[in-house]
Amino acid sequence: MNSSHQSSLKIQEVVDEILPDLMTIYKDFHANPELSMQEFETSRKLAAQLQMLGFDVTSQVGNTGVVGLLRNGDGPVAMLRADMDALPVKEENGVAYVSTKIGLDRTGKSVALMHACGHDLHVTCALGAARLLASDLSAWQGTLMVVFQPAEETSEGARAMIADGFLDRFPRPDIILGQHVINTPLGSINLPDGVATSAGDSLKIRLIGRGSHGAMPENAIDPVVMAAATVMRLQTIVSREVSAEDAAIVTVGSLQAGTMENIIPDEAVLKVNIRTFKKDTRERVIAAVKRIVAAEAAAAGAVVPPEITTINHFAIVQNDHEAAARLTAAFQKHFQNANVHQSRPTKMSDDFGEFSDASGVPAIYWFIGSTPPEIYARMQQENRLAELPANHNPRFLPALAPTLTIGVQTLAVAALEWLSHD
Repeated sequence: MNSSHQSSLKIQEVVDEILPDLMTIYKDFHANPELSMQEFETSRKLAAQLQMLGFDVTSQVGNTGVVGLLRNGDGPVAMLRADMDALPVKEENGVAYVSTKIGLDRTGKSVALMHACGHDLHVTCALGAARLLASDLSAWQGTLMVVFQPAEETSEGARAMIADGFLDRFPRPDIILGQHVINTPLGSINLPDGVATSAGDSLKIRLIGRGSHGAMPENAIDPVVMAAATVMRLQTIVSREVSAEDAAIVTVGSLQAGTMENIIPDEAVLKVNIRTFKKDTRERVIAAVKRIVAAEAAAAGAVVPPEITTINHFAIVQNDHEAAARLTAAFQKHFQNANVHQSRPTKMSDDFGEFSDASGVPAIYWFIGSTPPEIYARMQQENRLAELPANHNPRFLPALAPTLTIGVQTLAVAALEWLSHD
């Protein structure tokens, strides 16, 4: 980071000046969440904000994606990516801007909506960084690219934008930058060197049996028993087939079968989520799931083999080593504290890495804390961190003003590390 440019931009002063507006914008996004690939009003508002700042804006990229370009002479292209979709979660926070929105999921079911993963904060921070850099074009040179991406939660948004010609329609970035808010202590910035997030694979498993009256189980091929045996056997993959030096998670999050206690149904459906950090581990775990499912169906005497389909797949997010070291140093210099750390990978997944994988451009992804330190310290001391609302929890809510302030600065500092003059 060129310190003269950082000081000429007066990052902290600008953030303090624009913070009230950003808080209003955030509260509007929080109160009006939209599901994946339904972010129509969100993307419209974001495009309008970028246009007011002088960006060249393209909307409807990959359905609802927005790309903004602020060209400021020759030089590098720095891409800031923020995801914008919400979740089918009923909010349980008592704030004035609580979401009371109801939407329709892809099955047509009415669901409560909430920004339970912090994407409302992500887009607001990116707008703040865009506004900050647009406020003083003399402090940097090159092109700032701001990308508001749909459908991160369903792992389809980044791929949809890429399939819509993202790599051909817009300048090739020199660096791809993204961040995520989590429930670690406020002020902490965790930047992994190498793998940043796990690969995530979700599978739908349909176990096909033969129904019967509950009084005549001998006439059935019971998919409920088949499903129960499968669930228990799947738990042995991590404990017996994955080395202790590696890591994997296999979770059965949904088991659906039958409607009545005295009817043996024809089928049972499992939904399984898998998290891994290495390619070979992922392949081994998925193969084990398929083997176990087939074997349990065969053991139950199933005539029709089980069906396994992919719900979604998140690739591993891999931070570039040199860029990670460079940005860690820039954060430590700017924030002048010991709260910037090179951290271990998170067990969460994100489709952020699709942009880097498709383009070959180095990418950096980091995490910012959002829990008041005194609350986090007390919960930690009482061994109650598991009770602290995390992402996807109906009570997840970042401490707004300080988290927003830090999130704007991290994105701005990161972009300036590549856009500042030598």
